[in-house]
Amino acid sequence: LTMPAPPKLTDEQRRAALEKAAEARRVRAELKALIKMGSLSISEVLEKSDSNEIISRTKVLAVLESMPKIGKVKARRIMKEIGIAESRRLRGLGDQQRAALVSEFS
Repeated sequence: LTMPAPPKLTDEQRRAALEKAAEARRVRAELKALIKMGSLSISEVLEKSDSNEIISRTKVLAVLESMPKIGKVKARRIMKEIGIAESRRLRGLGDQQRAALVSEFS
């Protein structure tokens, strides 16, 4: 199997794409820092994800791992108990999954 060649971008388009990616990383890093400090609850994160495209694309696992006292193992266990796939992003959560996450951390 050969991989398709990446799309041919003009320098301008490439620069814009790199800026957009850098911005997304910055927003997610900021989000995780706020969660780590305990300034953002899981329900606030979910609320933000409804109106913010970048946050909505953040992986649920990354959010949980950022929570105080929750490591990689505990985050995965919680997701498994609730029935959330490890690759799931915030915008892909169903209402019941969202409710289960909120009650797990409140």
